[in-house]
Amino acid sequence: MMNSPICAMLDIEFPLLAFSHCRDVVAAVSKAGGMGVFGAVNLSPDRLREELDWIDAHAGGKPYGVDLIVPNTFQGKGEKHDTGTLISSIPQEHKDFAAGILADHDIETGDLEKSRGMSANFAKNLREEGAATSLEVAFEYPIKLIANALGVPPQAMLDLGRHHDIPVAALVGAKEHAVAQVNAGVDILVVAGGEAGGHCGEVSTMVLVPEVARALREIGAETPVLAAGGITTGEQMAAAMAMGAAGAWCGSVWLTTAEAETNPIVKEKMLAASSRDTVRSRSRTGKPSRQLRSPWTDAWEAKGAPEPLPMPLQSMVSEPALRQIDKLSQGGHQGAKDLATYWVGQGVGLMNQPMSSGQVVQQFKEEFAAACERLSDSLGG
Repeated sequence: MMNSPICAMLDIEFPLLAFSHCRDVVAAVSKAGGMGVFGAVNLSPDRLREELDWIDAHAGGKPYGVDLIVPNTFQGKGEKHDTGTLISSIPQEHKDFAAGILADHDIETGDLEKSRGMSANFAKNLREEGAATSLEVAFEYPIKLIANALGVPPQAMLDLGRHHDIPVAALVGAKEHAVAQVNAGVDILVVAGGEAGGHCGEVSTMVLVPEVARALREIGAETPVLAAGGITTGEQMAAAMAMGAAGAWCGSVWLTTAEAETNPIVKEKMLAASSRDTVRSRSRTGKPSRQLRSPWTDAWEAKGAPEPLPMPLQSMVSEPALRQIDKLSQGGHQGAKDLATYWVGQGVGLMNQPMSSGQVVQQFKEEFAAACERLSDSLGG
């Protein structure tokens, strides 16, 4: 076990945490000495239970965690959840725009409206009552971490974490947010720079990690920091830890692994992509998130495109179309293959070789050790 507060807190060998929506990746990383964290925001309680049953049976008794998204602000917060009301509040302009992108690439759009309600679990789980249901399921299992991906965790998450003696983690993209999270009682800060895939802020990881570390020292907080955002190598992990992090939280690097359930067409695009082939945009969820650039993302950024809607309405516009794109692209439809995209960070330019999740963990360990040795050698005798 490495000498890191993260290793001691989570009972893991190596302070590398893997965020993934794929249960196979979660189990594989935990078995390899890191820790898999399962992204569960889109799942109903029954599906979550099914996935955690599988992870628990395949993680070899190693620690794993669960990640939810409960943002502090979103459309309809404080109101009773009603899928029909949410769908009816989506402007026709946005529906037509999404359908138009598909039509321009020879994709039928008849099923979009029918599948719009499939985003209901995402919308429901953003609310504290939806999160509470997911939390109840998660804490039926021997999880070793619960994380919130947007904003201060709901009180139910903090209370359940304390009750079960399970650390609560939260993602932050700004120094002031980090201080607020610590004051709220968060146990681990995932400090995510703008290079990150998915939801991210504007400040780079290289600046944000030491900025947060210094801010925590100034208030006397000993809350450990996990660096996130563009980290896909052990050298980057070592650099982040030199700046004050206690480990790394990675999401993108697992998307091209053998276990990942990423669309194979998107995997191919990621393996060929450079670090410049991503875009940070509100067009997928309504909040800024980084994704692989494609004609789909370009269309939403073009002059005359409608302003993205607040979360979760924008997801209810984009996800039905993107699901159709995914399905058709895997069937060989050229227009869909061109449009295919997914969340990924700028570190995608370093992800150019397909590997298993276990191999990625091992490579991180080797690169981390080599980087530390180079630093040690640079100090001389």
